[in-house]
Amino acid sequence: MKINIYYGGRGLMDDPTLYVIGKMQEVLEELHVTVERYNLYELKNSITTLPQTLKTADGIILASTVEWYGIGGYMQQFLDACWFYGDKEKISQLYMSPVVMSTTYGEREGKLTLIDAWEILGGLPCSGICGYIADTSLLEGNEDYNKIIEKKAENMYRAINQKMPSFPASNQAVKQKIAVNKNIDLTPQESEQLSQYAADDSYVKRQKEDIQELTSLFRDLMGSEAEEGKEEYIQEFKEHFKPQAGFRATYKIQLEGKRKPFIIEVDGASNSYYYGSVDRADVEIQMSRETLEDIIHARMTFQRAFMAGAMKMKGDFKTLRTLDQIFTFMEGGLL
Repeated sequence: MKINIYYGGRGLMDDPTLYVIGKMQEVLEELHVTVERYNLYELKNSITTLPQTLKTADGIILASTVEWYGIGGYMQQFLDACWFYGDKEKISQLYMSPVVMSTTYGEREGKLTLIDAWEILGGLPCSGICGYIADTSLLEGNEDYNKIIEKKAENMYRAINQKMPSFPASNQAVKQKIAVNKNIDLTPQESEQLSQYAADDSYVKRQKEDIQELTSLFRDLMGSEAEEGKEEYIQEFKEHFKPQAGFRATYKIQLEGKRKPFIIEVDGASNSYYYGSVDRADVEIQMSRETLEDIIHARMTFQRAFMAGAMKMKGDFKTLRTLDQIFTFMEGGLL
């Protein structure tokens, strides 16, 4: 028989939990049980790989110390790893004895947390230990306390050796109905590999660097596209501008797929072009990019596009016609 002990405390010398699991280990080894202890605070960078160690165990002891509230971050991280990367079929055959000692308050709640977690994982909880011990020396010198610890270790051995059954728990029903794991359904081998990747700091760092590099690349691409978008069609209008003395007008052209409208402001020989907003426009136009490109490449005029229904306009029709006269995309101007 093999039993693994997972200790989730900080390893302090006066931690009463260390005394309890040490005593339990002595009793179990006298019963010819192989005991292997994992101090989670020493293995904090590889906790995600520890569910692999469950494969060779017949039972486990989850031990933690309540120093202010709850079972502690290391133990919670280990339980999370069991949920995400553990072999649920193997866990369903594993007996677990909780050991939670407190130097403040909350040992009963901590013990219940471990039992609930193990049942939700599908495992088999068995009798455990919880208690409030302010001074470890009181624990070491108390014969009655030591008998309790020895008895609990013997009960755990007996439960595993006899494969004692247990009634189903309600939180198993809750798990089946609502606690659905939405992650990809992985094989135990795939889960093991994934846990190794998650625990490999160099791999995680490399992945983060790759993501940052891709993010930067796409940001640069989007930035260059945005810059190109700011200048789109402006040069063509500048090159074909033919001023008319005394003519003043503002055109607002909304192109499909463009968030901001294209603004053309004409005042005699001066003109300006930009994408943005304007308080008032003499002519407002809605059209597709294809229609505007047909106009720019002399396959269409603004007036023809309107007459053919290829664009919509609002404003003065005479001012619209003037567009074909001041922008000579088609030789001869407006036809």
